[in-house]
Amino acid sequence: MEDWGPVVVATLLFVVLSPGVVFQLPGKGRVMEFFNFQTSGISIFVHTIIYFGLITIFLIAIGVHISTGR
Repeated sequence: MEDWGPVVVATLLFVVLSPGVVFQLPGKGRVMEFFNFQTSGISIFVHTIIYFGLITIFLIAIGVHISTGR
């Protein structure tokens, strides 16, 4: 496996876009909350749509590639 771009992009987006870890959209009391470590069903759905859109942009439209140099 020489191309680590998809693995790195998917892992970073998963960590950053996990609801409640960095931000939650929509929040329980506000439109956006930061570092509350809580989640809801609608928040999971919104973060899934954002994740799909960003991973599509990074991997298909831009074509991020990270090679190991072999």
